[in-house]
Amino acid sequence: MHGADSHFGGETAAVSGSVALAENPLSASYDFGAEHPMRAARAELALDLARSLGVMDRTSWCRISAPTAESRELALVHSSTYIAMVRSAGRVPVTILHAFGLGTNDTPIFEGIHEAASAVVGASISACRSVWSRRTTHAVSLVGGLHHAMPENASGFCVYNDVAIGIADMLAAGCCRVAYVDLDAHHGDGVETVFASDPRVLTISIHQDGRTIFPGTGHSTEVGSLAGEGFSVNVPLPPGTSDHEWLRALTAVVPVLLRTFRPEVMVAQCGCDAHVRDPLTDLQMTVDGFTVAYQLIHDLAHELCDGRLIVLGGGGYDLGSAVPRSWSQLLAVVSGEVLPSETAIPEPWREFTGHLTGASAPAVLGDRVDPVRWQPWDAGDGDPDNLVDRAIARTRRAVFPLHALDPFSDR
Repeated sequence: MHGADSHFGGETAAVSGSVALAENPLSASYDFGAEHPMRAARAELALDLARSLGVMDRTSWCRISAPTAESRELALVHSSTYIAMVRSAGRVPVTILHAFGLGTNDTPIFEGIHEAASAVVGASISACRSVWSRRTTHAVSLVGGLHHAMPENASGFCVYNDVAIGIADMLAAGCCRVAYVDLDAHHGDGVETVFASDPRVLTISIHQDGRTIFPGTGHSTEVGSLAGEGFSVNVPLPPGTSDHEWLRALTAVVPVLLRTFRPEVMVAQCGCDAHVRDPLTDLQMTVDGFTVAYQLIHDLAHELCDGRLIVLGGGGYDLGSAVPRSWSQLLAVVSGEVLPSETAIPEPWREFTGHLTGASAPAVLGDRVDPVRWQPWDAGDGDPDNLVDRAIARTRRAVFPLHALDPFSDR
């Protein structure tokens, strides 16, 4: 393989317009308990760290007080039967709940589950509407990104699919091309399922190989169906994939497909459970590697769709370290300037977080002391002895011809 090292610089282009933070206080109750990985404190700690680092003081930020989603909005994706089941979850026998993916170890029920999940959806819808209506250039909902929920059932910590509902709401408002990029270590199966036959939505998921992790799907051969064939894209990566390999895969697939698709708006699910410290996955990413990915997505939005970008949270279960640091950098990127990796984390935040988690909080924002570099994909099929290259090649061969693209070249 040939090609010079690539590295995405330390600063990103200034945003044109404001960045909305969509919040609904009720979403803080979307929490499955102290022994469960899905804790509301994940987003709260990230926002607190970003504020303590001055990110939220930048003039680009504004706040949206998001209403809770109504049943008609949930019904853009979910069946009336399923919505009714979630509403009545505490009064339904467990055997019936299980048929809808509820009351399981992954997605246990709790008091007010319908209201909390609807609040998450409301925040994501508000973020999407803010960007689609051009009230703001970017919008963020860190509580969102619940990409596993299906039309008829809960799955993988996700009750309602706020991502798919937000996209469906923009389509109903007249949007014709939405690009959805999913960075979570788990396949974005729910969003892909909802839009698998819809060519208005290009879904790209880069994740750990489904043969080694939940939900067991997301193979390169899953490319959509009917009119949507070629608009579902999956890049399944082997356990152990590191920053430079992960970014090689991302840049070998995402930019060329987005430039071909020419979206009117982009939605990014920025789950950070691909981090090396995450307890549920086997990838080896760092905060610094995620930051490069965030910059790439941000700059593609400015290049292709006037900056219109909705940013959602997602997975990430290293509560006191990887999640708040990664998402603080995410917030920094969308507000116009990434923070240096060596930025010191304020002591009051470290003390509070250490008390909350029972573990020492990190002293600096990044994980690496060296710039994140990777070998860009070049013409051909990659190194056949490299598992990541083989995964990239399979995805390109499966999808690129469906868009009249040469899988062996970006030219």
